[in-house]
Formats: sequence, C-alpha cells, structure tokens
Amino acid sequence: MSDFKCGIEIERKYIIGIPTPADMATMSDYSADSITQTYLVSLEGVTRRVRRRESASVVKYFETVKRRIDGMSAHEEEREISREEYTSMLSEIADGTRPIEKVRHTFIYRGQCFEIDVYPEWKRSAILEIELPSRTQSVEFPEFIRVIREVTGIREYSNASMARKFPTEE
Repeated sequence: MSDFKCGIEIERKYIIGIPTPADMATMSDYSADSITQTYLVSLEGVTRRVRRRESASVVKYFETVKRRIDGMSAHEEEREISREEYTSMLSEIADGTRPIEKVRHTFIYRGQCFEIDVYPEWKRSAILEIELPSRTQSVEFPEFIRVIREVTGIREYSNASMARKFPTEE
C-alpha cells in the first residue's frame, strides 16, 4: 500500500443543524461516504486510528496517526492500508472506546472544502470541519449552513473523545 502522507492540518470545527442532502448535493465536488473509524492504543499525546471508507461501493482503508499541536492544528500522517491490515489492527482498539459510524458529506464552496459528519446518535445536529491554509483564514459558509456554535479545540467533540462518550445533542 502507499506510504504515509504527512502534513500540518489546521482546521476549525462547528456544530451545525443538519442540512438537507439536496442542498449539499448542489455544491461543487459533492460526495457522501460511509465511514467507520476505530481508535487504537497509542502513546500519550498521539492519536492512532483506522478508517473504513465506502464511497459509491468502493471501499478503502486507512491508518492515521495524529500528534496534536494545539486546539486548531495537528501533525497528521495517513496511509492507505489493505483490508487485511485494517482487520488485524482492529484488535488494537483502545480500552473504553467503540467504533464511530458516520456519513461524511464533502463539498467545495468558494474554494473551501467542507466536511459535514452526520452521526446516527444525533437527529438534528452534525459536525462541520473545514481545513484552512492558515490560522487567520476566515470561513465563508453557504446559506444553507446554520451554525449552532464553534467547537474548535473543545475535546469532547473530537472523534477520539466521541469514541469514548458521545456528547448530548444540543
């Protein structure tokens, strides 16, 4: 499989009202993928996960290692892995966690890549993440996005924390 891709990830995170699939589908480069991600045993300050991602009946598997820099950024290494590696690594699930299931809606708006994660645990809310080229970059939201509040850097809304305890819907 491929080697690790490395880089610094700068992102902001928001709780939003779930937009309609029809609204999201009008956006450029729209896709919807079913994702299962499992957090693995790792060293202090490091987050490891494996992910199964299905898009248009094509299934791919990934391993990701993140080292948090601060609430908005992390050093991220990701590589595609085989189904066999994925299945084997599932035995390393971190104690007290469960796999996270979600549908990720991805689209481009005004040159910005939006990722909206819809979780079965929530009926009205979703989490929107946007990767930015710099910390000072402002975010321009499409009209159909209703921001409830920003949760950038709030640990309970990280997927790793949500694998332990899913937050109550707002």
